[in-house]
Amino acid sequence: MFGNIVQTFTNCFRIPELKSRIWFTVLLLAVCRLIAYVRIPWLDGAVIENVFHSASGGGGLMGMANMFTGDAIKHGAVGALGIMPYISATIIIQLLTAVVPTLSKLAREEGGRAKIIQYGRYGTVLLCLVQGSAMAFGWERPASLYGQDVGQLVLVSPGYIWWYRIGTVILLTTGTLLLMWLGEQITERGIGNGVSLVITIGIVSQLPTAAVQVWKLFFPPAGVAATFNIGHGAALLLLLLGVIAGVVAVTQAQRKIPVQYAQRAVGRKMYSGGTSFMPLRVNYAGVMPVIFASAILTFFSMLANRLAEWSQIGLIRQIDIALSRGAGLYIVVFGLMILAFSYFWVATQFNEIQIADDLKKNGGYIPGVRPGVPTSDFLHNTMSRITLAGALMLTLIAVIPIVMQNYLNIPYAVADFFGGTTILITVGVMLDTMRQVESHLMMRNYDGFLKKGKIRGRL
Repeated sequence: MFGNIVQTFTNCFRIPELKSRIWFTVLLLAVCRLIAYVRIPWLDGAVIENVFHSASGGGGLMGMANMFTGDAIKHGAVGALGIMPYISATIIIQLLTAVVPTLSKLAREEGGRAKIIQYGRYGTVLLCLVQGSAMAFGWERPASLYGQDVGQLVLVSPGYIWWYRIGTVILLTTGTLLLMWLGEQITERGIGNGVSLVITIGIVSQLPTAAVQVWKLFFPPAGVAATFNIGHGAALLLLLLGVIAGVVAVTQAQRKIPVQYAQRAVGRKMYSGGTSFMPLRVNYAGVMPVIFASAILTFFSMLANRLAEWSQIGLIRQIDIALSRGAGLYIVVFGLMILAFSYFWVATQFNEIQIADDLKKNGGYIPGVRPGVPTSDFLHNTMSRITLAGALMLTLIAVIPIVMQNYLNIPYAVADFFGGTTILITVGVMLDTMRQVESHLMMRNYDGFLKKGKIRGRL
């Protein structure tokens, strides 16, 4: 098996086009990592790094945001907003396309998709301006941002504070737009989905930090008792393998609906019927429900925290404590929101009526189901059942790191690498990239590669 993997990897560099795409992708991902280290000139980056080193495992809202930006927030870099504003804007446009008739009509027109993509870029700039302003003001008051008094981060005099604010917002917006452009270039001229790879490379960059944390659990500094033993290490390894296997299973799982095509005549040509299948993904929404649930729950947690500071009402303080990360109510609400958003995404993105109409127009039907409305109802009921299974698995994967961090006293960096959103994103992106590489190999070497496993000559 290992020999086949090495052989396939070697074959990738024997095809000039695929080789150039791989090196182009690697080069642009290296530029993305560089953006996470170029610091904003008006900030004391050393103080920000000390905050993350002194925090409990780098957890909390800023720890999660720092993970998705690949340590850019930790370094006070121009890429501190990451690629998430672009993803958020794209998701908003997709949801609006499903519910706004004008956008839905535009999406079906020739050239309409390009306009919708352009709207997403405009939305990215708007979100960057809003989030960049919040980040700039937050660095002025780091106690409200990091939850502790860390001193002064902004290295400008009060008379030049607006130059800092405007310059910081411009730099943060430019960093996100540059990451967006690099991601689009990777998608067009490289290999894999560029935006997903930008997120993945930022997540994978956290691996050394997680490895150091794991080492300290088993081999702490002198005078500190070890937290874990060999049995705990074996359990963590088995849990990691189980989570990866579960993510692969839920990502690849699909329900195959058989479709029969009747014989039909088009003009003077007669097309014979045939049998095919319609794949329905179990995890149709991907990682989007986790992102939605995390963002909304974090917003309400921050709102409850601010209200608890400003008022003396006991009920608000109890809500603030109950919605803190790791609390029982937080885990329950988080899981229910993932389930709800999974169905919401399917309801807005999966159009069973249009699928049924397309089948009817092309002479296709599902055996045992009448065309038209019965086919639409059948697809709706089937998708509802398999979405429940995918949403439950997604909820389990997302809750694992929270339970590990709060009930097993495992650092956030370690818990998040042994389960949760990071594994879901990383495994999903790697599988998609591998499928694209395999398609290039099959397209260029179908006459010899699939049969003998070797390439007959250089192309």
